[in-house]
Amino acid sequence: MAKVSGFKLKVSSCLWPRHTQGTVKAYLSGSIWYSDRPMSVQKLEARTGGRGKKGHPGLGFLAALIVIAWLIELIDWHFKLNLEQYGVVPRSVTGLRGIICMPWLHADWDHLLDNTIAILGLGVIVILAEGRRFAATTLILVLISGTGTWLIADLGHTESVHVGASGLVYAYFGYILARAIWGRRLVWAVVGVVVALVYGGMIGGIFPEGDHISWEAHLVGLLGGIWLGQRHA
Repeated sequence: MAKVSGFKLKVSSCLWPRHTQGTVKAYLSGSIWYSDRPMSVQKLEARTGGRGKKGHPGLGFLAALIVIAWLIELIDWHFKLNLEQYGVVPRSVTGLRGIICMPWLHADWDHLLDNTIAILGLGVIVILAEGRRFAATTLILVLISGTGTWLIADLGHTESVHVGASGLVYAYFGYILARAIWGRRLVWAVVGVVVALVYGGMIGGIFPEGDHISWEAHLVGLLGGIWLGQRHA
């Protein structure tokens, strides 16, 4: 996640379902609500990502997230639009738009590449857990990390613009660890150990480490991921 000085640029590197009434609480607790299907089929579809041979919607959604981020960076680079200005500006009314925009805005190509690799690696694991709920899970984690950054970032410091997808990366990381701890299944314990070994170095990113790192987005994303992962375990 990056910070833009003066504004400073801070970088972080590394839909709700159809039926809305009465479903938010059910979703957060990990239950399934496709009322036109038997519960056993619903649970199977939630894990495998859909019916029949239509493919895996979670993978399509993940691919769309990445393609959109790269297209935005390409347009920004080619036309020199300075789109980073639309990131999160803490406790600013105009900065609220960054809650949604932040994950798709990056400081440079290296920043985008780092986050793309992490999003792919961790996102696929979250898809295996969430199936058809992956898009909703991702949106919730984006809102948590963006809102938290807007609330707590830069307290007592120079106002900055926060951009980058690493708040979401840390949220995926926290989600997977929570599933491993509270899931009570051997496969998730093994996955958790592997993810901790491969991505454990990310933990250092939740502490202040320089003016241009949005550690606040990392911290809030991690905590939000742990919270939602525990709810779904």
